[in-house]
Amino acid sequence: MADLPVDRVSESRAFLVTGVDYCGPFLYKSEVRNRPPLKCYMSIFICFSTKAVHIELVKDLTTSAFLSALRRFICTRGRPIRIWSDNATNFVGARNELAELKSLFLSDSHQEAVHQACLNDCIDWRFIPPRSPHFGGLWEASVKLAKHHLRRALGSSLLGFDELRTLACNICAIINSRPLFPLSENPADLDVLTPSHFLVGAPITTFLEPDLVHLNVDRLDRWQKVTQLQQIHVNDVVLVKDENFPPLKWPLARILELIPGADGVSRVALIRMATGVSRRALAKLCLLPLRDEVKGMDPSTGGVCSGEARV
Repeated sequence: MADLPVDRVSESRAFLVTGVDYCGPFLYKSEVRNRPPLKCYMSIFICFSTKAVHIELVKDLTTSAFLSALRRFICTRGRPIRIWSDNATNFVGARNELAELKSLFLSDSHQEAVHQACLNDCIDWRFIPPRSPHFGGLWEASVKLAKHHLRRALGSSLLGFDELRTLACNICAIINSRPLFPLSENPADLDVLTPSHFLVGAPITTFLEPDLVHLNVDRLDRWQKVTQLQQIHVNDVVLVKDENFPPLKWPLARILELIPGADGVSRVALIRMATGVSRRALAKLCLLPLRDEVKGMDPSTGGVCSGEARV
């Protein structure tokens, strides 16, 4: 295995040397009623030296939208001296939904506009070799992380553009809070070095979210619904991850109880499988989208539940 590139091991400020990639498309709800969902994309920037991630949400695949995302990144994280990205031919074997993305990067007008903008800001834009996506493993891993958290949080829900952008910022904070290295060798010291230490000097935290488990879904606003989507409830049906079997053979289980920790946050659940009752970490459980938000009417009020016959 070859040595890491010099940009990966040289001491520098965050995002001085940056990799960029697109992922998507993702759907968001139009602000106009009775309109079909619209497409948007994520532009992911990753720092070569600290592995910190910055995510920008763009509404379309035009050159102006990409340059606007690049300007927002520079205004937020500072101007890089070098940017790496995939070579345009890497999109040749992409799926059908990435055909527009391929055509954008292959267009001469887009390449000329990006090149001119980088020249004006004294940025050296470089490409990895053609047909060598493994050269961009650093940003491909970040794309995989971002898509994993986004799909896990959204499921089949459809959010507005502002709500999706807020969720993207939360995902960016989660990725930047991943541990890189322990700060000491003391077993009692649980502090670890994270990419956010290079950005803000400490782990990125947010204000506490209220418990929305017991609220009626009709009373929740849009962001509360996004928060509730990420919570596992009692009686939910889940898949139990097992590294010894492929995903199609993971056993089914039902949540019997959520076990809170000393800080009141539940990280362990009591589950019932076909083989019996056991405990599993929530990180090892995959929530299945089986919860039905439409409930039958209460027979005591004169209604009839679905599946019951009139007498």
